[in-house]
Amino acid sequence: MNQPAFLMLLLCLSCTVPRSHSVFPPPRARETCSVELLLSKAPHCEHAFCNACITQWFSQQQTCPVDRSVVTVAHLRPVPRIMRNMLSKLQITCDNAVFGCTTIVRLDNLMSHLSDCEHNPKRPVTCEQGCGLEMPKDELPNHNCIKHLRSVVQQQQIRIGELEKAAAESKHQLSEQKRDIQLLKAYMRAIRSANPNLQNLEETIEYNEILEWVNSLQPARVTRWGGMISTPDAVLQAVIKRSLVESGCPASIVNELIENAHERNWPQGLATLETRQMNRRYYENYVAKRIPGKQAVVVMACENQHMGEDMVLEPGLVMIFAHGVEEI
Repeated sequence: MNQPAFLMLLLCLSCTVPRSHSVFPPPRARETCSVELLLSKAPHCEHAFCNACITQWFSQQQTCPVDRSVVTVAHLRPVPRIMRNMLSKLQITCDNAVFGCTTIVRLDNLMSHLSDCEHNPKRPVTCEQGCGLEMPKDELPNHNCIKHLRSVVQQQQIRIGELEKAAAESKHQLSEQKRDIQLLKAYMRAIRSANPNLQNLEETIEYNEILEWVNSLQPARVTRWGGMISTPDAVLQAVIKRSLVESGCPASIVNELIENAHERNWPQGLATLETRQMNRRYYENYVAKRIPGKQAVVVMACENQHMGEDMVLEPGLVMIFAHGVEEI
């Protein structure tokens, strides 16, 4: 059997709408319909139909379109593989021919072509008018950037409202936790006053926490002591305090360290510019640790017991510089 004759046998016996075109058109008035790779056939008469056609037919009546024998959807079976293989070689026009595509492809390559076909009205395209929205090509002519952006802004406002609500709830929870902590501290102070041994135990635990934090910091070297900022303002102190907290500094000494960042609280050997200049030769003896990410160091008393009392302060000093702080 030659190919035109075989193609004639492959025709859907139900539909008559010529949607696709074969390179070898069969000698019939109607042409092949838009056939899927899997066809169905009636089990008794073995007439072959494309899925779309026979499914639509059965929505109206339960008979074979050709010989009117009783058939239902449940009776349909896939056509033999040899027929599917022959169908896959059919040369058909693109489904987007009505939109201007003139490409003729093999049936088995149709899906890959449709995904890239520039005439596909559902092909995703990006708006180039400013909003950058991706949409089907056929929706682009009616697209309104302002309408889309308004929708985006509304969604963002809803999201911002949700975040603000969550932030308020978190702030409320934090306030409650701080209040609980203050109550616990007051309770602990009352217990300590009744039992002096607990005071010593707490001091030991606190000292160990301080040592653990100090050991976690990177050793630092100051190359420009002249760049020391001895009178930092409130904003700079707040920035350094935040870095101390983020580095894991025990809460019991954070405020003390920040207070010791100003020369008004420094020991006698650092109290004024004149005394600092006189004692500058001793600076290299300091054991300093860098405050992460900042041009600042902490000089802790627990690591600088070799320095004189006029050069160090409990629990430590914070020294802020304009530049010149390096990690060792």
